[in-house]
Amino acid sequence: MRILTVLLLAAASLSSQQKDDWPQFRGNHALTGVSTSAVPKTLKLLWTYDAGEPVESSAAIADGVVYVGSGAGFLSAVDLQTGKARWKYKVSQEGVGESSPAVRNGVVYVGDLAGIFHAVDIKTGKALWTFKTGADIKSSPVVADDRVLIGSYDGTLYCLSVKTGAVLWKVTTENYVHATPAIADGVAYISGCDEVFRGIRISDGKQLFEFPAGAYTAASPSLAGAFAYFGTFSNEVLAANLKLRKMTWRYENPERHFPFYSSAAVIDGKVVLGGRDKLVYGINATNGKPIWTFATRSRVDSSPAVAGGRVYIGSNDGRLYVLDLATGAKLWEYEAGAPLSASPAIGAGKVVIGAQDGHVYCFGGAG
Repeated sequence: MRILTVLLLAAASLSSQQKDDWPQFRGNHALTGVSTSAVPKTLKLLWTYDAGEPVESSAAIADGVVYVGSGAGFLSAVDLQTGKARWKYKVSQEGVGESSPAVRNGVVYVGDLAGIFHAVDIKTGKALWTFKTGADIKSSPVVADDRVLIGSYDGTLYCLSVKTGAVLWKVTTENYVHATPAIADGVAYISGCDEVFRGIRISDGKQLFEFPAGAYTAASPSLAGAFAYFGTFSNEVLAANLKLRKMTWRYENPERHFPFYSSAAVIDGKVVLGGRDKLVYGINATNGKPIWTFATRSRVDSSPAVAGGRVYIGSNDGRLYVLDLATGAKLWEYEAGAPLSASPAIGAGKVVIGAQDGHVYCFGGAG
């Protein structure tokens, strides 16, 4: 009985730790951008890490370590408590762009701007294997059991073995695969630069359906129930019904016609995302009606993270904003002094975001 109790406690501890991590782009397979981590209401800057060149890659947080790529040509593992580097792994000379690391089972995965996909041992910082695609990788990896999905600017979504990097299947589209695939119930969903929304079975790569989005799309889809939400370069935010396989609603600001590059967060019946019109939007997930907007001083390519009823989002005006999820009211801001196009990651009660000047910022409580 005592052994069983110990095992149950250990499992509960592991589950709690996993829930408090941010192991991939947007935090989870559904790409909702939502964290259950308890972030202090009063934030202060805990540390900065100098990655050397622009950080467009959004961080991953797992087991007390921050993983982040930079234009300097490195994937860095940084201690979450101290901000000190544990190791740096050299990628291609072109560096890491927007591809954000994913961490699973002792391995961190990331793509670089030379089109090379890397699997790195989190303990040693050494490569386990690499895989070369035909063009830049700006998509972020998603790990599903024994396979990892990654998109490339060669127009292909690849499914690779997590152990060897061997190609298990691939799906070729008519344009770049920029977006990160969202996963639910064994299906990967991608919003495409070829203006097509797809559902692809992960087990064998069979395309289950496709239907037109009607616009070039760089944002990744966020899944909630039977719907996927994403913005487009035709200045719209879309709701795709995954069961009926058609668009349910489209929202466009009647006065400001700018693209949506930011990937949406979805929670409590709200779709939250940034626009290149300098606004952050809160939209009703059911009917596509705007609930609130918040004005920044520059375009918002950063994708929001949500925790505890608060929205965390960067802007190219160089500020990290904290907004009230219900009203969009500003609760706090921090001026980094350089554009924040990367997205916040939230784990262990801390908020981590990279800036275009190469610095990574970590915010947490005063205690």
